Amino acid sequence: MQELLYAAAMAFVIAIAAGPLFIPMLKRLKFGQSIREEGPESHYAKAGTPTMGGVLILLALVIPSLIFAGRNPEVVLALFVTFGHGLIGFLDDFIKVVLKRSMGLKARQKLLGQIIMALALSYIASIYFGRGTDLWIPVLGASVDFGALYYVLIFLVLVGTTNAVNLTDGLDGLAAGTTTVAALAYTVIALYFGKPYLAVFCVALAGACLGFLRYNAHPAKVFMGDTGSLALGGALAAVAVLTRTEFLLVIVGGVFVIEALSVIIQVISFKSTGKRVFKMSPIHHHFELSGWSETKVVTVFWLAGTVFAAIALSILAVSRAGGI
Repeated sequence: MQELLYAAAMAFVIAIAAGPLFIPMLKRLKFGQSIREEGPESHYAKAGTPTMGGVLILLALVIPSLIFAGRNPEVVLALFVTFGHGLIGFLDDFIKVVLKRSMGLKARQKLLGQIIMALALSYIASIYFGRGTDLWIPVLGASVDFGALYYVLIFLVLVGTTNAVNLTDGLDGLAAGTTTVAALAYTVIALYFGKPYLAVFCVALAGACLGFLRYNAHPAKVFMGDTGSLALGGALAAVAVLTRTEFLLVIVGGVFVIEALSVIIQVISFKSTGKRVFKMSPIHHHFELSGWSETKVVTVFWLAGTVFAAIALSILAVSRAGGI
């Protein structure tokens, strides 16, 4: 399908071409990243690096998506959810970076925005698109109708995915690289479920992230900020919902899941026993403090993301072989 190649190439080129214009603008506006004091000492040198670079990813994503798949309602909905989360992240970044309020948006404000996104996605998908309230179960290859519980699950999928990607965005290129792999996997998944326009959206997302890596790989010239990480999580969650593969997303995004679980485990352990399981969470910092270089951690996590994506696609292949 030529549209897939065109969309990926266009997103990649836009991200590459816009970088030299956008990044200096962020510097002039003094949108510099602050580094938390309790983080690894090696990160202190990153203070002042421009953030909110997620705007660059969104720009590179939306143009090819609209050109090659903009007439498809599901793609429009996916873009709405992506940009909705990007707006939440932008406001959070703006408050922290520009207004110098370290806490950013209040938790209830973020939650309200995510509830709105979840309700819009689940209601429109299930009612107007006829998606229903069933979920496809990996391995079994069967669909199960969750009824009213479906709407709760979609909220958990959105909140869980966006926060997991946000937690993963802690090293140069880590979130952008793992999202590239996940988006490519979902390109195949969308095609498998007969949704070529969503595949265009996914491959454009991969191209945008890959182009952004030109400036975000170590040593990063720009960070995506919450603007980018929340948007990327929203994009992946939206595609999972629209393809009925919410449970498969747990496998495709295995790295994101591990990152989130490491934080949960650390908090529970420290509050209950006063001891830490990891030297620092999220888990990528644990490996840093164990002596791994930042580039080694990122490379290994990219490879892990590729393995998880391959496992997910293998499940699809088994389902097809079994006539599911």
